[in-house]
Amino acid sequence: MTLTRHLSRAGLGLTGAALLTLAVSAQARELSVSTVLSDAFPWGQAAEKWAELLEERSDGELTLRVYPNSQLVSGDQTREFSAMRSGLIDAAVGSTINWSPQVPELNLFSLPFFIPDVAAVDAVTQGEAGDMVFEAIESRGIVPLAWGENGFRQVSNSSGPISAPDDLDGLKIRVVGSPLFQDTFAALGADPTQMSWTDAQPALTTGAVDGQENPLSVFDAARIDQVGQEYLTLWNYMNDPLIFAVNQQVWGSLSEEEQTWLRETAEEAGAWEISMTREQESERLAAIEERGVTVTELSDDEYQAFREATQNVLEKWAPRIGEELMESAQSAIDAR
Repeated sequence: MTLTRHLSRAGLGLTGAALLTLAVSAQARELSVSTVLSDAFPWGQAAEKWAELLEERSDGELTLRVYPNSQLVSGDQTREFSAMRSGLIDAAVGSTINWSPQVPELNLFSLPFFIPDVAAVDAVTQGEAGDMVFEAIESRGIVPLAWGENGFRQVSNSSGPISAPDDLDGLKIRVVGSPLFQDTFAALGADPTQMSWTDAQPALTTGAVDGQENPLSVFDAARIDQVGQEYLTLWNYMNDPLIFAVNQQVWGSLSEEEQTWLRETAEEAGAWEISMTREQESERLAAIEERGVTVTELSDDEYQAFREATQNVLEKWAPRIGEELMESAQSAIDAR
């Protein structure tokens, strides 16, 4: 029995136009999308752009509802991948860092001083290595659709300029919940302190931790300089690509046309967000400097000193990432 006939027999007295509207509404489908940051940041804007493009492309037949600030995992961003895999979350625009505990291959992007610039990022994500990473994600029950970008992560602190490994000696640096980050900062002589971003801001305010590491977009939009972070070093020590993805069962339940809509709009939103993030870098840096932050840019020799100080970390983690993936990524970087 169709919806129209059912409602007619129920004697609800609806007009033909109203019945048609109800029928279309009943056919529409909404998917939940998780993000760690809100639309005050490029990360959150990427998810909102995806939702906007999909609603337009599908004429409202398939829509996305964005849940920012890790709402769907009670603020624990490291649970996002597991929640999506189990079906608690339909889709996400997620971080390679946050998903790396479940997908070790994603640690490729967190290796210290391995990916030096945006050309290297593109060479890895858009080539064979990127395909291998997507295959690793899909083998764990998640369908990756497109790349986005959270950017290179820089380090800030409240004590003084950082231009050499010794400058980090003894500093308490807030890091995300990844053992690789613990190893990296320990190798540099710092005291890595794991905590969520929700807990990090008050800890910086009170001086419970001395510093933190994040992309310029986060430093700027979150006004991290207002919580005592007066010194910022641009060291590009690792990059955090974002990934647009959907639960495998949800993906399988979509029609071929719906899958095309979802993938194409993810790719468009990702390309838009990457371009925007990179274009805003110089403007954000200028705004940060205008607010009185002391910015240190490393020379080639200074960068190399940090790279050498963390070489043992790279050697420890490379086997966990996989020899074939490491070789593919290195070849892409060398040929960029």
